[in-house]
Amino acid sequence: MSTEQSTPQVETPRSKAVFKWVLMIALVTFFAGLLFGYDQGVIAGALKGVGDSFKVGDTAKQIITSWVTLGALFAALVAGTAADRFGRRPILLVAGLLFIAGAIIQAITPGVGILVLGRVITGFGIGFASVIAPLYAAEMAPQRIRGRIVSTYQLAITFGIFLAYLVSDIADSAEWRTMFLLAAVPGVLLIIGVMIVPESARWFVKVGRTDDARKSLAKVTEPAEVDSELGDVEAQVAAEAAEGEASWSEVFSPRVRKALIVGVGLAIFQQITGINAIIYYANTIFDSAGLVSTESQTKATLYCVGLTNVLATFVAVAYIDRFGRRPLLFMGLIGMFVSLCAVALGFATQSTADTGAGTSIVGIITMVGLIVFIASFAFSLGPVVWTIISEIYPGRVRGKAVSFATAANWGAAFLVAEFFLTLTSGIGESATFFLFAAMCVLGFIFVWRYVPETRGRSLEEIQEMWNKGGSIKSWDETAPKP
Repeated sequence: MSTEQSTPQVETPRSKAVFKWVLMIALVTFFAGLLFGYDQGVIAGALKGVGDSFKVGDTAKQIITSWVTLGALFAALVAGTAADRFGRRPILLVAGLLFIAGAIIQAITPGVGILVLGRVITGFGIGFASVIAPLYAAEMAPQRIRGRIVSTYQLAITFGIFLAYLVSDIADSAEWRTMFLLAAVPGVLLIIGVMIVPESARWFVKVGRTDDARKSLAKVTEPAEVDSELGDVEAQVAAEAAEGEASWSEVFSPRVRKALIVGVGLAIFQQITGINAIIYYANTIFDSAGLVSTESQTKATLYCVGLTNVLATFVAVAYIDRFGRRPLLFMGLIGMFVSLCAVALGFATQSTADTGAGTSIVGIITMVGLIVFIASFAFSLGPVVWTIISEIYPGRVRGKAVSFATAANWGAAFLVAEFFLTLTSGIGESATFFLFAAMCVLGFIFVWRYVPETRGRSLEEIQEMWNKGGSIKSWDETAPKP
């Protein structure tokens, strides 16, 4: 073998430096997801202690649980505009500070009103992070591993949920203040990480700082590719600048509409298939399934939901850039549908049972069904949705469009969290889970008809595919082979 042939196989010190910076970007993305996930999971363990301390019923519990999503929704709407104006890193720093402030307020609250305020402030931090972290990762990650890097955001969410469940398992429900206070740790880690990584090269080009853009790209791109990559970014940004600053009306224009429908549709289906209802109210669900002790509920939540969520997300991180986005979505939605039907039938069995045996059966069915559901979601709708949302929009409107899609996600999450207990009380657990299963069917149809395959394409190539129009089949036919 010649020297020329073998050279590419040798890892040079420069490639190690690139790996270091890519790893740091992945860690920042991870820390942003970690604070999101911990807050999602901690409420499941803290809710009983909050209820005992302040003597509140289901309505107040739903407000305490769901209003964090309201804060996230409003923050998500302005995050993209703010990031386009001030940069990606400053907004991530603000997200970390807001999350720390919210955690402290929740920990020292004298009553429900201040607790809800702390939840809303925490939501602001989560909303900013949920928009900017995947966006930043998509803009900075090398094309060949963009899906994996963006997917670390969802992996971190699942890990944060698991840590929150683990804390709930170790601590007594009366220690709910400590549970909330520990949420400040991911905020601190995010701030430290953001202080180290470079600003997005695309943002630097957009504001005319070409030298800074080159330095930023040089950290995450091999030397021979920097000029080519910078040229592509400059050409794209120049084309966008020639049209003037993007307005909100352009986000809804015919040129962007197809991509907007895909992003918003996926964001909504991610929530209305039931994931946050299970994450937030896992203990309550297991209580209804017959696990009457707090300890058994917490154990079931920790392992059936938390650990499964983490492990299954590794499937997406490993294969999203190999198999593609659409295959993972299809497989996940099928698994979610089957498992939700099983859980619904389990609750139906419980309602017709004449003896305690029915309760034992439904408990087993519920645990198995939720394990399959969580696993199916964790390698599909969880990470894949955030990846697609962060890569399908034209650079000119990307910040605003990602904000709108993420806000739609939070709006759907709010509705699910706000009315889940009311829904189960009104129509029963069985009918509620059948309703979630029906949403999986609609989600499958939506992906089949509207969601293109973006694996292996640069952000500029994705934009070119939208400009050409064509069917979803045409995207598949021109997709790079695994």
